[in-house]
Amino acid sequence: MNHWTKTKIVATLGPASNSAPVLSAMMDAGMNVARINSSHGTYEFHQNTINIIRELSLEKKNNVAILVDLQGPKLRIGNVEDNEVILIDGKEIIITTEECIGTAAKIYITYPEFPKDVAVGDSVKIDDGKLELKVIETNRKDTVKAVIVNGGVLSSKKGVNLPNTKISLPSLTKKDLQDLDFALSNNVEWIGLSFVRSVTDVIDLKERIKNAKKTTRVIAKIEKPEAIEEIDNIIDMADGIMVARGDLGVELPMEKVPLIQKMIVDKCIKASKPVIIATQMMESMITNYTPTRAEVNDVANAVLDGADAVMLSGETSVGKFPVVVIQHMYKILAAVESEGNIYFKDHPPIVKNQTFISDSICFNACIMAQHSGAKGIVSMTNSGYTAFKLSSHRPLANIFIFTDNPALLNTLNLVWGVRGFYYDKYESTDKTIADVKKFLKQQNMVKENDLLIHIASIPMKERGRANMIKLGVV
Repeated sequence: MNHWTKTKIVATLGPASNSAPVLSAMMDAGMNVARINSSHGTYEFHQNTINIIRELSLEKKNNVAILVDLQGPKLRIGNVEDNEVILIDGKEIIITTEECIGTAAKIYITYPEFPKDVAVGDSVKIDDGKLELKVIETNRKDTVKAVIVNGGVLSSKKGVNLPNTKISLPSLTKKDLQDLDFALSNNVEWIGLSFVRSVTDVIDLKERIKNAKKTTRVIAKIEKPEAIEEIDNIIDMADGIMVARGDLGVELPMEKVPLIQKMIVDKCIKASKPVIIATQMMESMITNYTPTRAEVNDVANAVLDGADAVMLSGETSVGKFPVVVIQHMYKILAAVESEGNIYFKDHPPIVKNQTFISDSICFNACIMAQHSGAKGIVSMTNSGYTAFKLSSHRPLANIFIFTDNPALLNTLNLVWGVRGFYYDKYESTDKTIADVKKFLKQQNMVKENDLLIHIASIPMKERGRANMIKLGVV
């Protein structure tokens, strides 16, 4: 696709979207990042999907990134009789940590510390908050008695949220560590860390990746109230953020989520960290051919907020129309970007630290692009630093990034406005600028007499931080 949106599309893969023809069509429709959810599917299933993505991505030269989401300490209830039981308001129910088949009077929870961690009066929400129980007694060992506040149909293995409870489980479970090994062995670009409660959760995962000698970057999923309290530190340590509105809206009063979304996006832009808005964006399209008008507004608002990416979950993993949903999402992004006020979120560097020169170059390149009407900002990078920085200013000009680091090309596919290309000749600045202009013109990304801004580090062979801006004409 020669026309593209600056806001990226993350699509979750599953049984509806694991074949080569469907994945190929999803890429053509605008998928930039393929998300693999470790909560579902076997390693064999995921391995096959990863192989197909990598092959298609090479063939199409579209640098599709892979994001593997770790399940985290997801609390669930066990199996129930006939796969569904009816919970009636006002009745009492036993929640046990000893495995059993659940009934309307007693259910099993997969969380051994549950009786120790909860207190009388705590709320227990099941199935995204559709059902609610209140704790009335705990023996602090293996049994909790609760009253049904809001009943209904309970089916097997539904998720549990404990909004008032401090959970003592580690952020990486035994399953997560196995899933992490699998993801790292495939050199995926991004890992999603679920149920982040503290910045130490992020540091722990980053240490494990570093010890495995991998360059995979970490996305902290924000879905717990504790994470909101420590949001600045988490943004600082993580490589990216996901606003996981499903669990967040169950753990916190749902009316607070829209403002939290805006606050997190704003902080991420200022910190030059990519931010994904996730959950229920086009949920109705799991079964319907078109989205609801409210869903269209929701996607558009995420773009107006300044999100780097919008994410599809069940819509593409198990939905009936995995390709059509991406086409609809792409249309919404393109429409908002062509007319919406989403550009020029300039934030000058303040602290004179070791990146001050590079930060100033990126900031001023974006200001110059705005004043000169330049069509593109071109940069060479080895670490990706300038790409993240340029993107955070949200210029109207396209951001063209050239690197000799192939893994980085895929990584940058999540970042707002960035298009990456492979380039490995580092003879001289003038030669490189001439090469790049010629390439972009051949690809129909710029035309004669367009203005381009070039950022480079001189001398080029040292591969240092950006220290030069040049305004030129094609």
